[in-house]
Amino acid sequence: MIITRTPYRISFFGGGTDYPAWWKEHGGSVLGTSIEQYCYITCTPRLPFFDFKHLISWSRYEAVQTLDEIEHPSVREVLKYMGDDQGFDIRTVGQLPARSGLGTSSAFTVGLLNAMHGLNGNSISQLDLAKEAIHVEQNLIKEAVGCQDQVLTACGGLNRVEFRADESIEIKPISLSQQHKEDFESHLMLVFTGIARNASEVAQVQIEKTRDRTAELNQIMAAVDEGEKLLMASDWNAFGKLLHEAWQIKRSLTSKISNPTIDGIYETALGSGAIGGKLIGAGGGGFMLLFIDPDKRSQVKESLNTLLQVDVKLNSSGTEIVHDSGMHSN
Repeated sequence: MIITRTPYRISFFGGGTDYPAWWKEHGGSVLGTSIEQYCYITCTPRLPFFDFKHLISWSRYEAVQTLDEIEHPSVREVLKYMGDDQGFDIRTVGQLPARSGLGTSSAFTVGLLNAMHGLNGNSISQLDLAKEAIHVEQNLIKEAVGCQDQVLTACGGLNRVEFRADESIEIKPISLSQQHKEDFESHLMLVFTGIARNASEVAQVQIEKTRDRTAELNQIMAAVDEGEKLLMASDWNAFGKLLHEAWQIKRSLTSKISNPTIDGIYETALGSGAIGGKLIGAGGGGFMLLFIDPDKRSQVKESLNTLLQVDVKLNSSGTEIVHDSGMHSN
């Protein structure tokens, strides 16, 4: 048995420039971090004593004989990709809801790949796990997803990630002192909009409009440079305002990214003291990130007290195997 723990992620600037339709021509850049909320996956080889070969427990319960019968797309395609059909018991527990903009799907794919490599005794880098997850999601499942989620959840930490036109990926870790980190975290809060959505469907519309949104995407990418400078300078007011400006650009890309409910939540937050914020992920729902002066945090929380709120702590470890029994049937 192997248990993996893979963090979720939030991005601050550059979202949208990590889609291959953009970065393979222009390059892309994202400033984001993994957070201390996790997806746990337990993977155990099954002995051939049962009427079914694979047991998968997620929001559904699957007991099937063949890989093609597996409904969970990531489980099905990861097992096919790994070329391993001996039979597995795969169970997952997530600390935050799926389809919420925090890279939950990619965290699952990364964590399952990590578990499978562990069962097979393979040594693989976190970046290579991210690249494998990108391949599974984009080429095998054929989802309209970007590349930042896989990198940030696999590698962990606060990073600037560069996607090069030559298809290479460069990770530039951003190091903060403990006090600087805690100060930054004190300004961050996640609020769940209550809307679950299919990120691939929202992203597909944006991808189709990529060529018509060159100016906006260049502005979004430029915000990464400015955001990194403000973060390192602890210019929190300017950082929050830049988040607001970047969100206004992002929400203008397509009508699928925001809606009256999301706009209402954001306006309430601003009216009660938030400096800025943005919807996390492709858009359409999920979690909203708010950037708040710590002195006004309580009044912002009170104004949004009907919504699930999550304090943010930065993670530094990325995906990892937290338990390995060493008793693998293969």
